[in-house]
Amino acid sequence: MKIAASLIALFGSAAAFAPAKSANKATSLNAFVAEDLPGALAPVGFFDPLGFAEKADEATMKRYREAELTHGRVAMLAVVGFLVGEKVEGSSFLFDAQVSGPAITHLTQVPTIFWGILAIAIGAAEIKRAETGWVEPENVPVSKPGLLREEYYPGDLGFDPLGLKPDDAEEMFTMQTKELQNGRVAMLAAAGFLAQELVNGKGIIENLLA
Repeated sequence: MKIAASLIALFGSAAAFAPAKSANKATSLNAFVAEDLPGALAPVGFFDPLGFAEKADEATMKRYREAELTHGRVAMLAVVGFLVGEKVEGSSFLFDAQVSGPAITHLTQVPTIFWGILAIAIGAAEIKRAETGWVEPENVPVSKPGLLREEYYPGDLGFDPLGLKPDDAEEMFTMQTKELQNGRVAMLAAAGFLAQELVNGKGIIENLLA
């Protein structure tokens, strides 16, 4: 169940918006100056202890941010999927309520056809993301693999069904920072959930209530 929910994130979250371009801060975003990017908060500031940003050009920094946003969005939905999937086990209308146990075992309990549907859905999402953000392979120099489109801002897949995108550049910057921070926490949480369930074979909710 958590995997099915997570694939939706590949289309982007409701906060997956393009940056506004009218303020000084927005100008620095477009230039992709590492220290001025969303997600850098006091007192830590731009946290890069291994110096990845120092060794990266603008194209590489954009790929780093695209990867961080995508993993963060998947992780946020995965965390929700863990908790919801385990909470409704045995009472859900899905799969005749036969899926039970720790969330890491749910995928092995679903019918084979679900695997096919899941693969098609993930493939379609990834193709859409690639077409939106990446330069066609035949147009990419050999020295610049994985080149993002010049006009593409990492994470901006045009997905805003609830109309949450702010018009103000400062508000936009704040919302992007919130998404990044929540995504970072979710990545750590999802990793913790996986490790905990592997260690003792119990669901997260069961561990919390023990």
